[in-house]
Amino acid sequence: MTSEQYLSGRILLAMPGMFDPRFERSVNVMCVHDENGALGVGIGHVREGVRFHDVLEELGLDPGVSPNREIMHGGPVEPGRGFILHSTDWGGSDTIAVAPLCALSASMDVLRAIAAGQGPSQWLMALGYAGWGAGQLEGEMRHHGWYAAEGHREVLFATPPEGRWSATWRAEGIDPALLSNETGRA
Repeated sequence: MTSEQYLSGRILLAMPGMFDPRFERSVNVMCVHDENGALGVGIGHVREGVRFHDVLEELGLDPGVSPNREIMHGGPVEPGRGFILHSTDWGGSDTIAVAPLCALSASMDVLRAIAAGQGPSQWLMALGYAGWGAGQLEGEMRHHGWYAAEGHREVLFATPPEGRWSATWRAEGIDPALLSNETGRA
């Protein structure tokens, strides 16, 4: 693949009838994708029973002025590891650009900045991530697993989690109700 074919900065949507029920109606921000594999953070499903202040308390941080937002189920890999997807108006030493969509930070610095009211203007937190080995995601995409949408910032930051799957399809000009949950072979 060429660098233009990699999916970093795009939104990966589970196709209807996806082979893995754990990812039904899944919406993932693709943070890293290269010849070594891929890492995406789920933004379409809320992690039940955990809110932002709970995470800060667990880490021994004062929530300060931070809003007590819901936390996303980022994926099945390392479900205790936190990630902040955020606007590019804040950056720390470990911040990764997820161009053109957002940035990704996973340090205590971003949590402290949000608690102090000095963090990014737009953000959400997820626990866990989805990971693919070299060539794995490409194989899944060939077998009716995923659709790679453009990175729609309004879906990420201005759409409630339960509406992100449908909103991303609509932003792509596709009515998800018209999608088949089966594939064929030509």
